Amino acid sequence: MDILLVDGYNIIGAWPELRVLKDQDLAMARDILISRMAEYQAYTGYKVIIVFDAHMSQGIETKYKNHRVEVIYTRENETADERIEKLAISLSDIRTQIHVATSDFTEQWAIFGQGALRKSARELLNESDAIEARIKKRVTKFTNEKPSKRIELDNEISAIFEKWRRGQR
Repeated sequence: MDILLVDGYNIIGAWPELRVLKDQDLAMARDILISRMAEYQAYTGYKVIIVFDAHMSQGIETKYKNHRVEVIYTRENETADERIEKLAISLSDIRTQIHVATSDFTEQWAIFGQGALRKSARELLNESDAIEARIKKRVTKFTNEKPSKRIELDNEISAIFEKWRRGQR
């Protein structure tokens, strides 16, 4: 099994579209990231866990699922990097490959020590864009090749059916 741990705010700050959006509507930027990671998860089969920092706010850790993607807000005084390192250790086993998406250089080296593979924000963006393009292409192909709702009949057969419909023989 492959698991992708995503440093949420790091990715938001690195992806151009989300970087611009975060200054206007941070919640929308988070929602778009979650939505794109849901598509990534569905397409690749990876389990995706997005971790957002909450170290500046008071409270306990919050977890929930959104579009089947696990979303974690860290507890007070815990960074996303710390939580990701803990997850990399706890989730790692012989049958699981952990991937960590972050452009934080220090975090990348820390996760190497846990046996996880790194994925930069740029790599994740390129993969996500490629997946969206493939999905769009498949949807377009499907809608173009979708059979019509009506069965095409020649005029002779249509005339026979019309007689039957009217109760004529």
